[in-house]
Amino acid sequence: MRGIYTAINEIRQKVFAEIARLSYEYDGDDRKLMENMEYVPYRIIPGEESTYRDSVFLERAIVKERMRLAMGLPVRKASEHAPVSDGAEECIIPEKYYEPPMINIIKFACHKCPDNVVHVTDTCQGCLSRSCQIVCPKDAITIVNGKSYIDQSKCIKCGKCIEACPYHAVVRQERPCAKACGAKAIHSDEYGRADIDYDKCVSCGMCLANCPFGAIADKAQIFQVIQAMKGDAPVYAAIAPAISGQFGPKCTPQKIRSAMKAIGFKDAIEVAIGADLCTLQEAKDFVENVPDKLPWMGTSCCPAWSVFAKKLLPEHADCISMALTPMVLTGRLLKKQHPGCKVAFIGPCVAKKLEASRKSIRSDIDFVLTFEEVLGMLKAKNVDFDKLEETDSMHGASGDGRGFAVSGGVASAVVNAIREQYPEHDEVKVARADGLEECRKMLMMAKAGKYDGYLLEGMGCPGGCVAGAGTVQPIRKSTEAINNLKKISTNQHAYESNYKDVLEDLEK
Repeated sequence: MRGIYTAINEIRQKVFAEIARLSYEYDGDDRKLMENMEYVPYRIIPGEESTYRDSVFLERAIVKERMRLAMGLPVRKASEHAPVSDGAEECIIPEKYYEPPMINIIKFACHKCPDNVVHVTDTCQGCLSRSCQIVCPKDAITIVNGKSYIDQSKCIKCGKCIEACPYHAVVRQERPCAKACGAKAIHSDEYGRADIDYDKCVSCGMCLANCPFGAIADKAQIFQVIQAMKGDAPVYAAIAPAISGQFGPKCTPQKIRSAMKAIGFKDAIEVAIGADLCTLQEAKDFVENVPDKLPWMGTSCCPAWSVFAKKLLPEHADCISMALTPMVLTGRLLKKQHPGCKVAFIGPCVAKKLEASRKSIRSDIDFVLTFEEVLGMLKAKNVDFDKLEETDSMHGASGDGRGFAVSGGVASAVVNAIREQYPEHDEVKVARADGLEECRKMLMMAKAGKYDGYLLEGMGCPGGCVAGAGTVQPIRKSTEAINNLKKISTNQHAYESNYKDVLEDLEK
C-alpha cells in the first residue's frame, strides 16, 4: 500500500490538520479547547451514513482515538466511557514528552485478520493429479465436491501444497501487520485482534504502514510543537534527508525553509549536516575498533535497527556504533549556535520519537514530528507553496550526508570517508540489509562469524528512511529525488563538511 493514497491516509491527514488547527487557535481557554475537540469527529466524519465501517458511530469512535494519539494521549478500550478530550489538559504544555507505547492498536478498529492460514481458493480446478493432496505430510487435504479442501485442525502450514499446485489455487493468508513486522512482535489477543509484544517491538512503524484497516497509529506532538512556537524560545526545524518531494511537487527543496517558517518555525536546517558528522565519527570508530577490538561494527543512525540488533544479539551490543546519530548531532549544533532554542526533528521515522525520549537525548531534541504530521500543519495553515520564497540551500550538507535517506547510503558515506582520511587502512568490506527481517538474517550471519571485519549497515524500513512509516510519497519517487539532490550538492563527501571542526565539541 506504500505510495497509494487511500482513505486511511486521508483520515490521518484530516486528524493531523484538525489537531494542528486546535493548537494554532488555542488562546489559553481550556474549556473552549475541550468543547472544540468534541466537534472534530463530526467534521472529519460528517452526515448520518457510514462510508468505511459498519456504522458512522464506529467511524467517529475510531477518529476520536486517532485524535487522542495525535495529541500524545493514550488510546482507550471500547469499554471505557469518557469524552475525547479527557486528559487533554495534560497535553497543553509544550514540554510533554512521548510516553510509551509509541505504536498503538485501536482494538475496535482491528478487522481480526486471519493469521498464517493456508486455504484453497475458488480457482481450484479439481485436477486429476491432486498434487496438493499427495505432498501433504499430515493428510490434511481431501476432495470435497470435486475440489481440494484443507482440514485446518491437521494443517501445519508447511506450504508444500502451495508449491505443488499448478494453478496457484492454494494460498497462505497472513495478517498484514504481522507479516510486515520483522521484529515478530505481533500476535493475536483473546478476541483474535492484533496485539503487540512491546518487549520485542522497536517502533519501526511498519505495522502501522501496512494495516489496511487503519487500526494502528502512533503518538504525535503536533499540539505541543505549536504551543512551543507561541512561547519565547525560538523553535528550529531539523529536517531529515528524506524530505525531498514529501510535501508535493510544488514544495521544492528551495522552498522547504520558507514552508517551515510559514507554519511557525524560526528557521530550518538539514539533518544531512549531522549525517556528515556522524559519517566522520563512524569512520574513525571503525578504523580504531575493527577487527582488533570488535569483530564487526554496525551503523548507529537507525534507532529501530540499533535497538533490534541489541535485543537480538545482546552479547554483541557493543558492536553497534556509539556514534551520535545525525538527529542528535544536528540538535546539538543548533543549540550551540542558538542558546536557549528548541529543536523539532522532522523526518520519516516513528522510532526517532522514542530515541528522542531517552533522558540522554531530551536536552538535544525537544520534539519529533513525521513528514505526514507536518503536512497536516501545512494544511491547517493553508500554506500556498506557489507564494513561498525560494532559498539556495538549507545550509549545505554533502551528497553523502543526503544519501543517508536511502538504503546503502550510510555505508557508502563511511567507506568514502575511510578511503580519504585513512588511506593506509585496508579495503572496507560492507554488508547491508533493509527491513528488520533482512536485518535479522544479516545479524545471524554476523553472529556465526561470516561478517568478521565488516561494516554492517542496518535500516529498519525496506528501502531505507525513504520508506519510513511517516513518509507521504512513493518510495521509488523519494529515492529518485534523493539521488538527484545528491548530484547537485556543492560538496559530495562528508569529509568536505564545513562543520567538521565542531564535531569534537558536539561529542562532549
